[in-house]
Order: sequence, then structure tokens, then C-alpha cells
Amino acid sequence: MKKAKPITFHIISIFPESLTSYINESIISRAQKDGLIKIKTYNPRDFVAPVKTRAKNSDSYGYRHVDDRPYGGGPGMVIQALPVANAIKKALGKKLDSASARKEIKIIFLSPKGKTFSTEYAKVTAQNFADIVIVCGRYEGIDARILEMFKMEAVSIGPYVLTGGELPALIMIDCISRQVPGVLGKQESLEENRVSASRVYTRPEKLVWKKKTYKVPEVLLSGHQKKIDEWKMKEGSDLGGAVL
Repeated sequence: MKKAKPITFHIISIFPESLTSYINESIISRAQKDGLIKIKTYNPRDFVAPVKTRAKNSDSYGYRHVDDRPYGGGPGMVIQALPVANAIKKALGKKLDSASARKEIKIIFLSPKGKTFSTEYAKVTAQNFADIVIVCGRYEGIDARILEMFKMEAVSIGPYVLTGGELPALIMIDCISRQVPGVLGKQESLEENRVSASRVYTRPEKLVWKKKTYKVPEVLLSGHQKKIDEWKMKEGSDLGGAVL
């Protein structure tokens, strides 16, 4: 473990408002207030000049374009590399010019073809990097030259394609933040560090719904910790571990 200073997440997105509701609630919000993590957003549109002429039958005046048609043809639009590059530069500033600072920087390029994100990836990232930049694509993607301009790691959250990188970015922020000491209150709260089952129960012991009674498994009421742990292990195995 290297650091006690907070992790700063820098999210590059043309729709930064879509992140707001999640990062300003619950554990992630509290972690920010406690100074354990920081989350900053950068819109590539802020790094291009607004349109100064209005095309016929168009309301484009004042709009900041960051996309254009793809070379070689094809459907959709491609986000230009330069606005994204300038957003990354704004996020990291002079750290990009410091060899020692660059060692604590990770730039993640969200891509369906990247390496699969996991809890282990989150743990290593939280332990070794102070600045985590997550580049969110949209439309048909981002001009591939951005990968030549910065050292990035392509990462995917699963074998499917989404309309943008904002949801994957939120997943990564949540999972990585959980690995920061203090974010969950106690490290024992990490499901991956303790015996945990996907099926959990609380009061009342007997619950009646539509004239049918639902009971808590007797083993959880037994007080026999070894048997309880065995039950949790079996349940976790049957259902693929904790649902998180």
C-alpha cells in the first residue's frame, strides 16, 4: 500500500450531468465529504469554440461540436481526439510533465474490447494510483489517435455494448472507492474479505405475505457460527458470490 492521500477520479464525458445523481448520494457522497475520494468531471465541449454561423434552417449557432463523420465511411459520428486530449490535459495539468507524478496516474479508456474490469483490478488500482482518469466514449467512439497521444489502458465492464461510457465509469468509481480504507467505515464490510452469502435476512423472523408465511433459515437463528459460515459459503457458491 502506497498512499494515504485521496484518490481523484477525473471523468471525461460529453454528458457529465448524467453522473451527478449517483455520485452525490449515499456512500460515494459521504466518501467525498470525508475527503477520502474526489470526483471531477471534464466536458470536451468546453475545449472547442462555439459555432459562430448559423446554417440555413439550423439552430447550431453557439453549439460546441466535438464530433464529425468517420473517415472510411460508416454510420454515426466519431468524437474528435483533440477536445478529449485537452480535457485530459486540464484534468492532470503539470502532473503530465512529471515522471514521478505520472507513476501515480492511470488513464482508462472504456472499450468493449478492453480487459475485463474486476474487483481485483479495482483493488490494485486503488492501492497504486492517486489520479484515475476515465474516458467515456459516445456515438461510434473516439478518434483512435487519442490512444497514441496518451498512455491508456482499454477496459471493459462486460461482454456487451452500451450507448456511452458513463455507466461503466460509475461502476468503476463505486468498486474502486470501496477499496479505499474508510469509505465503507470498516474494511470488514468488504464482502470479498469475509464469508458472505447472496441471500441475507433481517427482522421479523416470520413474515406473512398473502396468507403465506416466509421464515428465516433455522441455521441463521442457531447461534452456531461454524454452521452459519458453512451455510453462507454454500449459498455464495450456489449463486456465484455476493450480488454486487
